[in-house]
Amino acid sequence: MSSNIPSEKKQAVQETVELINQYQIIAAADLTKVSSTMLQDMRKQLRGNHLFRVVKNTLMRISMEQAGKAGTQEFIESVSGPNVFLFTNGNPFKVAMELDANKVKVFAKSDDIAMDNIVLKAGNTGLSPGPLIGKFGVLSVRTRIESGNIWVVQDTTVRKKGEEIGDDLADLLSRMGIRASEMGLSIKAVWENGEVIPGESLILDLDEYRSKLEQAIGGAFKVAIEAAYATPETAPILLAKAAQEAIAVAVEAEWPTEKTIELLIAKASAEARSLASQVGKKMAEA
Repeated sequence: MSSNIPSEKKQAVQETVELINQYQIIAAADLTKVSSTMLQDMRKQLRGNHLFRVVKNTLMRISMEQAGKAGTQEFIESVSGPNVFLFTNGNPFKVAMELDANKVKVFAKSDDIAMDNIVLKAGNTGLSPGPLIGKFGVLSVRTRIESGNIWVVQDTTVRKKGEEIGDDLADLLSRMGIRASEMGLSIKAVWENGEVIPGESLILDLDEYRSKLEQAIGGAFKVAIEAAYATPETAPILLAKAAQEAIAVAVEAEWPTEKTIELLIAKASAEARSLASQVGKKMAEA
């Protein structure tokens, strides 16, 4: 295989093979919407955690094959297009979420894909009437003219997630100061010890996981209390529950103690009042 590599590429392959053997994880990030300045900034921010290398996919495939890495073909097929490769020994989920957190909002271009539903909110757009009215009409957005500005009559979804933004909407969003796109590195896939993990599987909704974890903890706590399973967390509640149940049994058995005497007196008093009431009714009936 190496004999087929042009001499000017052999050095790049050799260096890449060394990196592949040095690191456990290779992540391919999309370079399509990343400026060279942003890439340099991200390299500085993440220095010490990840090593960045822009390598052509063909040379990466050759390098991984020379390093004898399983899953090479599957990995390369899943990362078509221009990439920057990250070499790291960290957690692949952490890598993907670090990159996601470093994205910045930018004005959308006509060929961008909506990341989420795009909604034009009701209210003043700050735009002067004129040719722009037609663009709102094309997008089926109801408008009115007030105080020399175009106003959106009601909240209107102009693009759904996954749809192309298009020229008219991109122009309006830019004029309205709405940044509906992002610029930054997005992981296409990660190679880890022969396993290929798709990029979309690496971004976790931490709030959702936290909520599920809290629900699981609450459910486990209830089960432990019901089963009288003693742990440092359940012991205080179990002891309080046992004490309440013991007092209830003692009251039912009319067993006088410091804890039950007032309850017993109150119970006896209530029973006496009830008996007196019943006797009073019987005497009245007689």
